[in-house]
Amino acid sequence: MMGVGFRMDHLKTYDKPTTGASCMITAFRGWPDAGDGASSAIKYLLRKLQAKQFAELDPEEFYDFSQVRPRTSTNSQGIRTLKWPANELFHWASDDPSNSLMFFLGTEPNLKWRTYSNAILNTAEASGVTKVLHIGSLLDAVPHTREVRITGSSNVGDIKETLAGYKITSSNYQGPTGIASAMMEACTAKGLSYTTLWAHTPHYLQAAPNFRISHALVSNLARFLELPVELDELWSAATVFDLEVEKAVTKDSQIDAYVQKLEERYDSAAMLDGGDMPQPDEMVKELEEFLKGRQRGHGGDAT
Repeated sequence: MMGVGFRMDHLKTYDKPTTGASCMITAFRGWPDAGDGASSAIKYLLRKLQAKQFAELDPEEFYDFSQVRPRTSTNSQGIRTLKWPANELFHWASDDPSNSLMFFLGTEPNLKWRTYSNAILNTAEASGVTKVLHIGSLLDAVPHTREVRITGSSNVGDIKETLAGYKITSSNYQGPTGIASAMMEACTAKGLSYTTLWAHTPHYLQAAPNFRISHALVSNLARFLELPVELDELWSAATVFDLEVEKAVTKDSQIDAYVQKLEERYDSAAMLDGGDMPQPDEMVKELEEFLKGRQRGHGGDAT
């Protein structure tokens, strides 16, 4: 077990990496992690690359624990333990030091977003990070039967062009936002490159983790950063996930009809050269109507 070293800016540091990192990949559990797609993608990369944890952020200042509750469990010795919202930093040392990476897997905080963002980025800068790449997954009115839609943005013009070359378009969304936007603002203020990749997750699927979303994110990351990571295991999990979803959909005529409607709309938008899908308020209204219809069809008992 690693022993705690020094603490600075709300950070508990263990074994400080002996080499730096030029890029940090981030993901946040909670609102920016629909279907656990982004957090599962990071976990897969951490395991496959054998990245080592070297620090964590103290959660005390950043959470309303009545909203993001700690979890209690009993260990193998019968002792009850408490697990707080996790915010962990990892390091992966590449054979080429210039390609080494830092990873941050956290939980979207309730409080002090700017302090939280700066605490993470100060640590990253101290290790030589100049680029931050955020991955997230969001709910959208998209069908599970089509290729996962990926959108992205960057505060650097050259990277925007690279994303466009990969057919990763920018979203026109405006409205309430999450911690990823606070991180972008902090990166811009510090002169750091900041890029986001968002996988759009079918809003009618409740199953998690959605390995199809995770596979799409990891494959785009691997291509974008030229990561030496194999995807066979994640592809197999995504294939099984797809089969189980298809079984569930074909057993429910209402969901099947709803998916067909989404397919028609999605394909029409694609024909308009990447036209935008409905705005979130439209999506919520449509989903509410769909659920009300299911309630009536099941005698008032929705599933």
